[in-house]
Amino acid sequence: MRRTPAPVPPAVRPGRRWTATVLAVLALLAGTALTVPGAATAAPAAWTPKPAPMTTPWTNQVPVDHPLPEYPRPQLTRPDWANLNGIWDFAVTPADAGRPAAFPEQIRVPFVAESALSGIQRRVTENDKLWYKRTFTVPASWDGRRVQLHFGASDWRTTVWVNDRQAGAVHDGGYDAFSYDITDLLIRGGTNTIVVSVWDPTQNGSQAVGKQRLNDVQPHPGGGIFYTAASGIWQTVWLEPTAAAHITRLDMVPDLTNNRLKVTVRSAGTSGHQARVTVSAGGATVGTATGPVGTEFTVPVPNARRWTPDDPFLHDVRADLLSGSTTVDTVGSYTGMRTVGIARVDGVARPVLNGQFVFQTGTLDQGYWPDGVYTAPTDAALRFDLQKHKDLGFNMVRKHIKVEPQRWFYWADRLGLLVWQDMPSMERTPDAAGRAQWEAEYRRIIDQHRSSPSLVMWVNQNEGWGQYDQARIANEVKAYDPSRLVDNMSGVNCCGAVDGGNGDVVDHHVYVGPGTTVPDAGRAAVLGEYGGLGFEVAGHEWYPGGGFSYEDQPSLAHLNNRFVGLLDGIREVRLPRGLSAAVYTEITDVENEANGLLTYDRQVVKVDEARVRAANRALIDASRSPAAPVTLPTGQFRSLRVTTPGYTDRYVRHKDGAVFTEVVNGGSAALLKADATWRIVPGLADASCYSFESRNYPGEYLRHRDSRVYKEGGSGDLFRADATFCPVRGANGGVRLSAYNFPGQYLRHYGAELWLAIPGGTRAYDSPALFAEDTTWAVEAPWTP
Repeated sequence: MRRTPAPVPPAVRPGRRWTATVLAVLALLAGTALTVPGAATAAPAAWTPKPAPMTTPWTNQVPVDHPLPEYPRPQLTRPDWANLNGIWDFAVTPADAGRPAAFPEQIRVPFVAESALSGIQRRVTENDKLWYKRTFTVPASWDGRRVQLHFGASDWRTTVWVNDRQAGAVHDGGYDAFSYDITDLLIRGGTNTIVVSVWDPTQNGSQAVGKQRLNDVQPHPGGGIFYTAASGIWQTVWLEPTAAAHITRLDMVPDLTNNRLKVTVRSAGTSGHQARVTVSAGGATVGTATGPVGTEFTVPVPNARRWTPDDPFLHDVRADLLSGSTTVDTVGSYTGMRTVGIARVDGVARPVLNGQFVFQTGTLDQGYWPDGVYTAPTDAALRFDLQKHKDLGFNMVRKHIKVEPQRWFYWADRLGLLVWQDMPSMERTPDAAGRAQWEAEYRRIIDQHRSSPSLVMWVNQNEGWGQYDQARIANEVKAYDPSRLVDNMSGVNCCGAVDGGNGDVVDHHVYVGPGTTVPDAGRAAVLGEYGGLGFEVAGHEWYPGGGFSYEDQPSLAHLNNRFVGLLDGIREVRLPRGLSAAVYTEITDVENEANGLLTYDRQVVKVDEARVRAANRALIDASRSPAAPVTLPTGQFRSLRVTTPGYTDRYVRHKDGAVFTEVVNGGSAALLKADATWRIVPGLADASCYSFESRNYPGEYLRHRDSRVYKEGGSGDLFRADATFCPVRGANGGVRLSAYNFPGQYLRHYGAELWLAIPGGTRAYDSPALFAEDTTWAVEAPWTP
């Protein structure tokens, strides 16, 4: 397991004092900025946070002057830096106003103005402009080097001045990092002043906005699936000294087939420079190569230990920028040796990791916090949600229409989670300028995260929100990053969405699910959203009594049974029929959404971790070692016998149109024997499943309707789906029959009647007692041949 961030060896800084360099390396390993007197001065300490609507375990652990002190860019590390997070002076003016004469308030950066942790906690609209101001001095040890000012992210239009001079161009974008070389604007040895303005129209603009809406910042009823807006600086602000010629990015693509790492070293200020890249494992060099800056070259990585969710091994990477034989810049990084693609597995299009299919089971992760809104209160909090995915047995997370700080990706890389990264959506179909902005920001986001091994798929658009040019965008994203999968539209079956028809996956949303998504000729079938099971935990609600879900559960026991039933249904029914991934809604409650496996404050895990972990593990294992499909004899008559102990002399029979179980034996009447005999035929809705035709009423079939089971004739898609059942393996050689159009719901006898029963459901015939036994049938010789 790699330590983070990778230290830079002292020898690469000629002329630096050894002590200063060692201190820098130790500070970097600890995840904190190098402490240099005067490097980052703060405003007076009169500031206090506002009361959070809900407190997380980390709310009161946020330092006043140095929140989020960890090094913010783990895949491009240097030893010297200064964190500018903390208390800044703050003002709000009309959107069209210039710089204010006074900054009467204070805000804790990098928490958005709407959050309690910022100390402001009020609504910001398109009519407002936010203003930030602070001072700093440049350490004397940075003399002779360029100084870069970095913003992890600021939502949305950001303008920066240093000592009353604008630092570069205005930045438009809410989710991508940006930087300025401020060297020529600095007062060396004196006090420097930064002023930042941010304008954010939220949903009233045409930019990427995700789930943000201009709602009241205090808990309130309603809100639905949209949440509090997040305006202004929301990721770390920091300073970094560099050489005039320096590395700006490493693009790394593992090539397992040829035992190598493809690398492109991006840079600024270079002319004729070369780059040397070294890959190591456990402190030992495994490969090194030198190539031109800005052009791809390869580094040998023989017999690489492959990165997987079960073994997220990270190789250390060091890149040296060379001018002749002189090293002018060095950065530390890491990579995970893995590949991603689509392959045909047993004739079905499946996503493969390192050439092997493994079912991807994860959750929808919105990335909201009751205290910090868009910003996790601490790095431990940022890690916590990902660790909970691992604790619950998931191997994947879909980051839903938000892009997290680079440290979030580091934790996903290190903990071992496959990441589906959504591009944040727009509120409405954009005009030409909005499209150009959205696509430019998307490319920058891809560039910033393209070397993260955990990130395996880009999700372009969601449920038709702001949709346009789906096919073109999917093709362009695939061409821009061919090393990953591309989802042209998540939820093509929902809400007016239009499938571009291309990309690597067919993605459906089905609540509660799991639905019947199937692959096509070249695309894998994935369930981009399902679930939404809700339970409100008293004392842990954002707005007490205001919560909603896709299906409320009356107790935690029902929640556990229902959720595990969904996972089992995916494993037993949908995985064998081509489903390759499923995303449960969701990891935590969010404001008034009560669908979480955890409460919004992260104080309560609602589900039984061990039980959910076992269900996820069984699903993943089943994809690696698939069992032979359950088949039934088509075109033949059979009878279905109860296997529940004490009732094994009962068979499925129809009577007056309804279906029951009844004792049948050799002395039974001929009519009863005929009523208990069924011809098994290929499924009316899907020939890979089965339908059961009455022996004495040809053309009439077992059919569920309003959960009760009948013998009926009919036509149309609904009838055919209702009359189709998919077999899965039951206990002791028996068979369970899952409804084709309601996977995970099973044919069950209850009180002698046949019902379509839901594991964890709330109706009497969903009772957990003897559920497995009551839904398992013996397929036997017919009573009437």
